[in-house]
Amino acid sequence: MNIRMVLLTSAAALAAASSPVFAADAIVAAEPEPVEYVRVCDAYGTGYFYIPGTETCLKIGGYLRFEVYGGPNQKGTSDWNARTRAQVQFTAKSDTEYGPLTGVIVLRNNGDNASTTSTLDSAYIDIAGLRAGLFYSWWDDDLSGEPDVLSSYQTLHNSFRYQYESGDFYAGVSVDELEDGAGATNGTNSGNAIGIAAAIGGKTGAFSYQVIGGYDTDTEEGAIRAIGYADIGPGTLGLAAVYASGINSYYDESEWTVAAEYALKATDKFTFTPTVQYFGDYGHNATNTDFASGDAWKVGVTLDYQIVDNLYAKATVSYLDPKHDDDVTTGFFRLQRAF
Repeated sequence: MNIRMVLLTSAAALAAASSPVFAADAIVAAEPEPVEYVRVCDAYGTGYFYIPGTETCLKIGGYLRFEVYGGPNQKGTSDWNARTRAQVQFTAKSDTEYGPLTGVIVLRNNGDNASTTSTLDSAYIDIAGLRAGLFYSWWDDDLSGEPDVLSSYQTLHNSFRYQYESGDFYAGVSVDELEDGAGATNGTNSGNAIGIAAAIGGKTGAFSYQVIGGYDTDTEEGAIRAIGYADIGPGTLGLAAVYASGINSYYDESEWTVAAEYALKATDKFTFTPTVQYFGDYGHNATNTDFASGDAWKVGVTLDYQIVDNLYAKATVSYLDPKHDDDVTTGFFRLQRAF
C-alpha cells in the first residue's frame, strides 16, 4: 500500500466518524420506587405488624364457628337448629405519652340457613385505663363451663369506663346504656336507662377472683356477683354467687344463686367440666314485677377438645329442673377454627 492510499483511507474514516448517526434513541430504565415492606411489631405481643408508612401496629384475628343446638323450640317449633358464625377482629395500637392507644373493631356475621345477620360486635377506644364505645361488660365474664347462668339480658353496651390496673390487681367503674335491658323488656323503660357498674379483681398465687356490682337506674334495682377460681389437683375449681335486689338489667334470673364447676384437664388437649347451680326464688311472678317463689336446680357437663392447633371442638348438655315449671334438657356441639 502506498502513501496516497493510506491518506485516502484515513480521510474516509475521519469523514465517517464525523457524520451524524440517525439510530433510535437509547431506552433509559427508570429507577425503581423504594418499597416499604411490612415489618413485624413485637411491642404488644405476637401477631402485630406495622401499618406501612405509620408507627401504628395492627393485629387481625378471629374465628369460624359451626354449631348445632338441641332442645325445645330451638328454631320455631323445631327441637334442633344449626348455625354458622364468622368473626374478625382488628386491633390497632400505638405509643403515646399517656401509654398505648388502642382501637378495637369486631365484626360478626351469623348465618342461619340462607339468611345471615351482620353485626358490629364491639368497637371501642382505650387509653390510660379509659375505655369508650361498644364493648362487653364485666358481667360477661362468667364461669368457663357453658351451663351456668350468671348474667341476664344483654352484656354488650355502649359504655364509658375507667379501669385501674397494678400487677395482678384491677378495679374499675363504668356507666352503661341499658336501652335493651330489663326496663325495655318489661315495658317500664323511662327513656333514661342507665347502669352504674363497678368491679374489683385480681390473682394471688393459685387463686383468682372478681367481685362486681351493677345498679339499674330504670328499674331502681341492682345485683352483685362474686366469682373465684383455685387451681386444685389436675384442674381448676370455680365458685360463683349472685344476689339481686329485684328485676334489673344485670341479673334477673332469680333473687339469688350459687354455682360450682371443676374444669378437669384430663390431657393437654381434653378438658372435662361438670357444673351445678342452685337458684333461689327462680323466675318472675305473674305480673313480671318481682321474683317468683320457688327454687330451681341446673346441672350440666362441658367437654372441650383441641383437635389440632387452632381447631377446637366443644360439646355441652344441661338439665334444668324448676319447681313451678317443666324440666328441660338442652345442649350443643361446636366446631371452631381460630386464626
